[in-house]
Amino acid sequence: MSWVGSSAVEIAAAVRRGKVAASAVVEEHLDAIAERDGRVGAFREVLADRARAEARLLEGREDLSELPLAGVPVAIKDNVAVEGEVSRNGSAATPDTPAGTDHPVVARLRAAGAVVVGITNVPELCLAAFSDNVYGVTRNPWDLGRTPGGSSGGSAAAVAAGMVPLAHGNDGLGSLRIPAACCGLVSIKPGQGVVPPPEHDWYGMSENGPLATNVADLALALAVMAGDMSLARPGESEALGVGSAIDDYPGGLTLSETPRLRIAVAPLPLPPGLPVDAEFQRSVTGAAEVLGAAGHTMVGRTDRMPAWLAGAAVATWFACARSDAEGLDPRRLERRTRSLVRAGRLLARFGADGSTGRDRWRAHGADQWFGNADVLLMPTLAALPPAADRWGRRGLPANARVNLTYAPATAAWNLAGWPAMSVPYGVHSSGMPIGVQLVAAPGGESQLLALAGELEAARPWTRHAPLR
Repeated sequence: MSWVGSSAVEIAAAVRRGKVAASAVVEEHLDAIAERDGRVGAFREVLADRARAEARLLEGREDLSELPLAGVPVAIKDNVAVEGEVSRNGSAATPDTPAGTDHPVVARLRAAGAVVVGITNVPELCLAAFSDNVYGVTRNPWDLGRTPGGSSGGSAAAVAAGMVPLAHGNDGLGSLRIPAACCGLVSIKPGQGVVPPPEHDWYGMSENGPLATNVADLALALAVMAGDMSLARPGESEALGVGSAIDDYPGGLTLSETPRLRIAVAPLPLPPGLPVDAEFQRSVTGAAEVLGAAGHTMVGRTDRMPAWLAGAAVATWFACARSDAEGLDPRRLERRTRSLVRAGRLLARFGADGSTGRDRWRAHGADQWFGNADVLLMPTLAALPPAADRWGRRGLPANARVNLTYAPATAAWNLAGWPAMSVPYGVHSSGMPIGVQLVAAPGGESQLLALAGELEAARPWTRHAPLR
């Protein structure tokens, strides 16, 4: 049998038990990359020879039978260090010096038995909800004419196309949840302090996390990245339908009954002037019906987020561009990046870098708006993914308009530092997958995974795009 399309849990269990060699699994996935990525453009660099060598070394490890991700091929986003490789962050302006060591998240994945097969594409400096750059345009496997989102779009496209079962990404203003929703995947942005953050942590807002096709894989990958295997229990519910897979992991993790939660349902939570696609709103209410039938208390929310929060998010976006471009040759930056940097510098002169809004939201705004709920249920996106194009060659007005109309629903929870995730729920009339967003207060990662598992059990989604 081919292991391409299998889950990470399935692959790791087979490798641990000696049913398949890690090198065979890796070779099959390298073949899939060679066959599919020419149409998708998920990878900036495929580390084929190095991955083969890593797989062979893995087969000789004495602790192979104890590794939670034994032999699982993974992809790494092009903005964290991979030892011996260059991290370009989607730009020709960044240094071409190979990293001396792995980022802690990469090191943890490798220590758990994962094999790094490639580095995935991002927009320049990860500053947009698309994934085009000087190295090419990444396309959505569900519709090659559309973007897979960003900035972890290459990672999402690689998973959705079945080229890897798991991928690393990170999320500063939605960069895990946006591509997960675009590509029909499940992903989680952990809260602050759970997983070691990327080097450019965007004022403490950016967090590393995984992208996967199912909740069991996502929970296991998050546990490895966090160095906390208790997170490998995807919640506490038999309704997850993955008990046997998780129990297979050495350590005998068990599942118990999910606590009943109070869930606020907000199909239209954005500030006035930011609409949400009607089908996306219906997916939120549909997911609420499933969770209500599971015994949770559902509370309708009709009030919108404050208008000043949108301004704080935009100002923060500009400030991050200004900060990340420091020391880089502006002549080698793309037009979009240069315009974002100019906007950031202009706002900085007037002391309007978004810090006041961020502090206000973190101190009490998020908690007050959240109310007495345990979890918030809302859309991940506001509109369908736009065209896959060279957005980096365009200026600020075009990029800001499209970014803010299709993907304005995630940034609030980066500003707050709270955990949030995107879960597939339903299919749009266009044929594109729809994602719903779950948000919890700090420390609520397990609650989110539990609810995602309940949605998966009740309404299983198509795990891979029908790439044609």
